[in-house]
Amino acid sequence: MSSDIFEKCFNFHDANNLKELGFYPYFHRVESQQGPETVVDGKKKVVVCSNNYLGLAGHPKVIEASIEAAKKYGTSGTGSRLLNGTCDLHEKVESKFAKFVNKESALLFTTGHHSNLGAISSLVGKGEIVVTDKLDHASIIDGCRLAFGEMVRFRHNDMQDLERLLAKHNGKSMLIVVDGVFSMEGDIANLPEISKLAKKYGARVFVDDAHSLGVIGKDGRGTGSHFNMEEDVDVVMATASKSLASIGGFIASKKEVTDYIKHVARPMIFTASLPPACVGAIDAAMDLVVQEPERRKKLMENSKKMKAAFQSMGYETNNSESPIIPLTVGSDLTVFKMWRMLFDEGVFASPVVTPAVPEGQAIIRTSYMATHTDEHLDFILDKFSKVGKALGVIS
Repeated sequence: MSSDIFEKCFNFHDANNLKELGFYPYFHRVESQQGPETVVDGKKKVVVCSNNYLGLAGHPKVIEASIEAAKKYGTSGTGSRLLNGTCDLHEKVESKFAKFVNKESALLFTTGHHSNLGAISSLVGKGEIVVTDKLDHASIIDGCRLAFGEMVRFRHNDMQDLERLLAKHNGKSMLIVVDGVFSMEGDIANLPEISKLAKKYGARVFVDDAHSLGVIGKDGRGTGSHFNMEEDVDVVMATASKSLASIGGFIASKKEVTDYIKHVARPMIFTASLPPACVGAIDAAMDLVVQEPERRKKLMENSKKMKAAFQSMGYETNNSESPIIPLTVGSDLTVFKMWRMLFDEGVFASPVVTPAVPEGQAIIRTSYMATHTDEHLDFILDKFSKVGKALGVIS
C-alpha cells in the first residue's frame, strides 16, 4: 500500500478514458452569454441544461444593476460579512428577500452551497437529529456532515419512512431538511405531509427552494407558497444562481434564528462577502420576478409542452412537476454516448450518472427557460427523437 497521498490522483483514469472515447461531457468552454442559445467550444448550441429558468441572466436591467453596483462599491467586499464585508446593498436584498418569502429576517451567504453548510451545521448540534430525503442536494448532505448532530435519511418522498425515523428519534431535537423541487428528479416535496409529521413529533422544517424560487408558488415565492403553507416552513433556503440570475444564497427564518446563524456559521464568518456586482444583480432580479409574471407563465407552458412531447416519444420522465425534466437512458456509457450525439447535433445537455443516480438509471437532465421559443423547443425534440431512436433508448 502506497504511503504517497497523491497515489489516488495518479490512479484516477475515468476522465481520460472518456476523453479517449470522445464522450467526455464536462468542463466545456462556454464563450457567450447563456440564454436559450450559447456558443460552446466555438459552435452555437441550443441550451437545455441551464438553471436560468426565467431568462433573467441576460436581462438588460439585471446587467445594468450589476454594473452600477460595481461602479459604486468596487469589485469586492474585501472581507467577511462578520468584519468589514457587509454593505448597505447586502442588507437591502436581505430585507427584500425576507419580505418576499414572508419571513422576519434573511441572511445572504456568498453561495447557495454555503447557505446550506452554514445553516444546517449551525442549527444541528451534538445529540440532535437532522432528517433528510435520500435525494436531497449534495449541499444539504455536506451541511449535515459538517454538523455535530446525527443525520438520518428517509426514502425519497416516502412519508411512511419519514414517520418511522421521526418516531424512532421522538423526544430529541429534530430538523427535517428537504428540497422543495428536487434538482435531478424535478418533483416537489410532499410539504403538507412533512409539515403534519413535523408537528406530530415536534420537529422543525427546513426547505431548500433553490429550484423552486421564481418557479412555483404565488409570484414565484417557492414551495411554501405553492401549498399555501408558508407559516409551516421554519427555514427557507434559496440560491441566487437560478431564477435570480447571479450567485449567492439566502437563509430566511425568525430573526432570532438568522441572528444565531450569522454569528455561528463558519461559511459566513470565514468567507469573503458576495461581491457588489452580484448583489446588484440579485436586487434587480427580485423585482423582475414580480414585475414580469409572464416569464413564469411561459416557463411552465414550455415545461408542460416538453414533458408531454417526451412522454409521447416513449421517454421515461419520472414524476417531474417543474422545468426540470429528467430522461432515463440506462447505463452510464449509453448516457455519455447520447450526450455526445446530442452535442454534435447542436444540443447542449447534461448527463447524470452513478452515484448521483442508481446504477443502470443514468439520465439526461433537461431544464427549460422562459426564453426558449417554440422553434428552440421543436429543435430539441427533433434531436432527442433522432438520437434516442439511434441508441435504442426509445423505439
